[in-house]
Amino acid sequence: MGERTIPILPCRDLDEVVGFYAALGFVVTFRQTRPNPYLCLQRGGLDLHFFAVKGFDPESSMGSAIVLVPDSGELFDEFAAGLREAFGALPLTGIPRITRPRRKQGTAGGFTVVDPGGNWLRISSSARDAETESDEGGHLDKVLLTAARQGDARGDISAAITVIKAGLVRHSDAADVDLVPVLAYLAELYVRSGDDDSALVTLDALDEIALDASEEARVAGVRRDAAELRSGLVRGSSQ
Repeated sequence: MGERTIPILPCRDLDEVVGFYAALGFVVTFRQTRPNPYLCLQRGGLDLHFFAVKGFDPESSMGSAIVLVPDSGELFDEFAAGLREAFGALPLTGIPRITRPRRKQGTAGGFTVVDPGGNWLRISSSARDAETESDEGGHLDKVLLTAARQGDARGDISAAITVIKAGLVRHSDAADVDLVPVLAYLAELYVRSGDDDSALVTLDALDEIALDASEEARVAGVRRDAAELRSGLVRGSSQ
């Protein structure tokens, strides 16, 4: 034992990478400009190396790394705090960006970070027992899992929206409490696609759902995420 693998990822500019990863709590352990621009970053047991390529287009990057951590939810909270401080809000669209923690059908739960180089860090919990159980639950839960696989794991926003819209029609009798996370994710997908009007309409529909106290407790985190999403939309429209 004791083996390690350290990904070496491309980027356009090392300064962009340093600033972004500093918000995530990484520190520079090595940097050079000649004979080739190269950077080493570290955060605890996470090591990432980068090389800069003149004229590199982050949109076309195929760089990717799987990162297994003991608790992906805890790491997301730490990353999110740093990104909110650096950006004023979670960057959910464009490059760089982050997705919220979700399970995807057939995979462990986790989240994705797309850095300034367009590289995807696919972060999952290494404690896979609770997260990789068979996809049991209500029909809308399965719709959400499938949509997250499209929208988060593959980055196909239009396919994820199509999955959710079809699922809402097919399961129109679903309980209100099960609608909340689905509508929240749909609103986020609309934001990612640039359709802020549809996102606001979806958030309005979400806010109109009245639940009892125990149901509200189940979706409290989703409500907070939706409120943050709305705040970002309102702030963006006023600028």
